Amino acid sequence: ASLMGEMMKEEKASLTIRINGGGPIGSVVAVSDCDGNVRGYVENPGVELPLRPDGKLNVGGAVGKGLLPIIRDNGTGEPYSGSIPLVTGEVAEDIASYYAQSEQIPTVLSLGVLVDVDGTCRAAGGIMIQLLPFADEATVDLLERNAADLAHLSSMIDKGMDNKAIMDVALRDIPYDIFDELEVDYKCNCSKAKMDAVMASLGRKQVMDLLAEQVAEGKPEELEVNCHFCGASYHFQRGELLGEHTARLCFSVFLVVLMLLK
Repeated sequence: ASLMGEMMKEEKASLTIRINGGGPIGSVVAVSDCDGNVRGYVENPGVELPLRPDGKLNVGGAVGKGLLPIIRDNGTGEPYSGSIPLVTGEVAEDIASYYAQSEQIPTVLSLGVLVDVDGTCRAAGGIMIQLLPFADEATVDLLERNAADLAHLSSMIDKGMDNKAIMDVALRDIPYDIFDELEVDYKCNCSKAKMDAVMASLGRKQVMDLLAEQVAEGKPEELEVNCHFCGASYHFQRGELLGEHTARLCFSVFLVVLMLLK
């Protein structure tokens, strides 16, 4: 998502990849802004499957089969959505297939994750190469040859190879220039104001029912909302919740009266 989002140059643009192939891992969501900053979550991150015969994580088995929707929002409020069937469940292969089918852009995409013995992520990264129109056949042949050397990308990162060293492998015997380098990060844009809008959408009755459940369980009369992406917790007291709903109701009544007066 970071690689794809960074190619969207419009300010406030974002790209969302949402996968739900019916596999045991459940829904997988990744969102990137135009600067390559990314956030995401996995519904069932604790899924464990036997490794593939080649010793790699069985991502395809965890994801399953279904559709791969990719949503592009250029910041205009009218997002464009395209999707293709999941071919293998292996994310890199399926996204490369998306570019070839939906956008007619031949793409080499390699993603790698190295999981440590304690289950934490030891190294992860990706590289994406796309052909410009009228690329010569000799370059295409070299890229296809070099793609095989990217099969162990996460091990290359774990060994300390930097971006330039990895590019030298991916573009071996192909002259290239570095135009730009960007710092990217895992960055969530959640806030209490956004969570407040979510709570307001529930309606007064549902909020009252949820508060009553809290009291019945011997808990404080407040509601907690957690962000799926970063895990941040936001607490809303009864007064905040009901006061906000009352204010919204009064504003709605005021608008109706104003329209009638017109």
